[in-house]
Amino acid sequence: MIKNETIMLGHGSGGRQTQELLACHFMPAFSNPILDTMQDSGVINDLAFTTDSFVVTPRFFAGGDIGKLAICGTLNDLSMVGANVIGLTAAFILAEGLPLSELDLIITSMAREAHAIGVDIVAGDTKVVPHDACDGIFITTSAVGRIDANFRPQPRDIKVGDAVIVSGTIGDHGMAVMTARPGMPFSKPITSDVATLAPLVEILRQANIAVHALRDPTRGGLAQSLIELSQAAQVQIELQETVIPVTPEVLAACELLGLDPLYVANEGKLIAIVPESQAAATLTALRAHPLGRDAVQIGTVTSGDSSIELRTKAGGRRSLRMASGELLPRIC
Repeated sequence: MIKNETIMLGHGSGGRQTQELLACHFMPAFSNPILDTMQDSGVINDLAFTTDSFVVTPRFFAGGDIGKLAICGTLNDLSMVGANVIGLTAAFILAEGLPLSELDLIITSMAREAHAIGVDIVAGDTKVVPHDACDGIFITTSAVGRIDANFRPQPRDIKVGDAVIVSGTIGDHGMAVMTARPGMPFSKPITSDVATLAPLVEILRQANIAVHALRDPTRGGLAQSLIELSQAAQVQIELQETVIPVTPEVLAACELLGLDPLYVANEGKLIAIVPESQAAATLTALRAHPLGRDAVQIGTVTSGDSSIELRTKAGGRRSLRMASGELLPRIC
C-alpha cells in the first residue's frame, strides 16, 4: 500500500508514484482481463474505448490550448491500439467566474480539431462549481473506435531485434507549458507539439508495416513510455542518446530548469516498435507526413531483463529508471 495517507501531486506525474497508485489502489478493485493489459485504450472484440481528463495550466500556450489537447489526447489513445475513431463525448467542469469569451475560444478549438479529423462530439455534460473548487475549467473526453483485424499493435508482440522509432523531437509539449507560466525566465516561448496522430498511424497501416507496438509518450515522456513497454513485453531496450531528437530550445530550457528531456511530456509524437527489416520503410512512410518529418530510429529491442539502457553521448551506459516525485504538474 502507498505509505502516504493522502494524494500528492506526484501521484499524477506518470512516474513511480502513479504506478504505485494504480497497482495498490485502482487495479485490485477494478482488475479484469481487458484493463489488465494496461494499454492506452480498452479493447473489446473490434471496438476500443478510452477516456481522459485534462487539467492543464495555463489553459492557453504556444501551439495549443486545453480544448485542442483534450481532443488530440483522447484520439491518440485510440490510435495507439490501431483504432479509427467513431465518436467522441466531452464533459466540462466549469468554475464560477470563468469568462464566457474564454470558454468560447476553448469550445471552438475543440470543434476545429474534431472536424479536422472527421469526427463528431456526440454527447456531453456540463457542471458548474464554486470558483475555488477547480481552476477555471477541467475537461474529460471519451471516445470509441473500431479496430481493423489486420492492424492491432500491442506490447506483447514486441520481439528481440525490433527497431524503436520515434516520430520527431521530444519534450516540446512539456516545455511549452512550462515556458508559458508566469515568472519563467524565457523570452521566447517554445511551441507545443500537440496534434492528432491518426494520420501517422494510417500511413503505417497503408504501408503494410507490421507494427508490433505504438505508444504516445505523454506524461513521463519517452523514458517512462519505453519502461512500460519493456515491462509489458519483458524485453530490454537499448537507446542511442546521440540520435534522440531534441530541439536546441527544449534542451536549453531543460538544462536551465534541471530537467531531463527524456522524461518531459509530448502530445504529438509516437513511438513505433517494428521489425528491423521494416525500419527503413517505416521511416520513409513517417517522414512523408509533416508530423513525422523528423522520424528517426533511436534504439533496438534486445534480450535481457526488462529495462532501458541508454548509450550516452560520452560513450557510457545509463539505466533509465521510473521517475519518482512530481515532474511537471498539470501539463495535460
